[in-house]
Amino acid sequence: MTQLLLFNVTNGLIIGAFYVLMALGLSLILNLSNVINFAHGGFLVVGGYIAYTITPYLGFWGALLVAPPLTAVLGLAIERALIRPLYGRDPLYSLLLTFGLAFIFEDMTRFIWGAQGLPVTIPAFLAQPLSSEFFFITGYRLFMVGMVIVSVTLLFVLLRYTRLGIRIRAGTLDLETVSALGVNVRMLRSLNFAVGIFLAGLSGVLAAGQLGLEPTMGAGLLMPSFIAIIVGGVGSLTGTLLGGLLIGVASGVTAVYFPSASEAVMYVLMAVVLLIRPRGLLGEEGMLT
Repeated sequence: MTQLLLFNVTNGLIIGAFYVLMALGLSLILNLSNVINFAHGGFLVVGGYIAYTITPYLGFWGALLVAPPLTAVLGLAIERALIRPLYGRDPLYSLLLTFGLAFIFEDMTRFIWGAQGLPVTIPAFLAQPLSSEFFFITGYRLFMVGMVIVSVTLLFVLLRYTRLGIRIRAGTLDLETVSALGVNVRMLRSLNFAVGIFLAGLSGVLAAGQLGLEPTMGAGLLMPSFIAIIVGGVGSLTGTLLGGLLIGVASGVTAVYFPSASEAVMYVLMAVVLLIRPRGLLGEEGMLT
């Protein structure tokens, strides 16, 4: 039972790491631009399929370096062409737009790469388990956790110590004042959107190496990412980080004792948190109004 519990907790942490990367990107875009990006899962899938396409030429490490920036460039183009005209309007417009984009991404990937699942080749040494006793802890799983830790650390460094990050944080609090101080708000929103999509592309590459690829995989990770934002607190990136890990571990532990409730537990957790603390664990008051 102990090994089974450890197995499921490990799986929960891995899935929680995907939720963290996804949710942080979603939270960045939502906090600054007030856009509920339902196409975020589609960008994850695109990042994974780009990695799959270029892996035969650049190898896994080259794909890991190239696919997320290419995904961010695609996101930047879509933001400028389709999403930017909707800034300042009712958030329902951007929600409907990105909801439609999610279906376009899904059908596009199905048309280009097919509807069947595709494997992404990872280095052989990463596929090996660390020991026969803990066969479920592979080098690749540790690598993914390490990548998430490094990515989250770099994101927080970017937001705290760089001019772009300081402007993003200030714009989250009061975008009108930031604009009045001479900051190009359009460019700021675009760069912030690109950072969020970069995280989606990175999570897509990492998820492809662990789960394989299929056109609908983004939809399965999208809703838990929104739940992570709500549980952690809208407006708090630290809360989003905590929420993603919390629902991942909760799902893993529940799978040991009540396997049929492993997916429902995240919704129960969200309901409990909202009943006790409507703003989320670390959310700021007023972010939901």
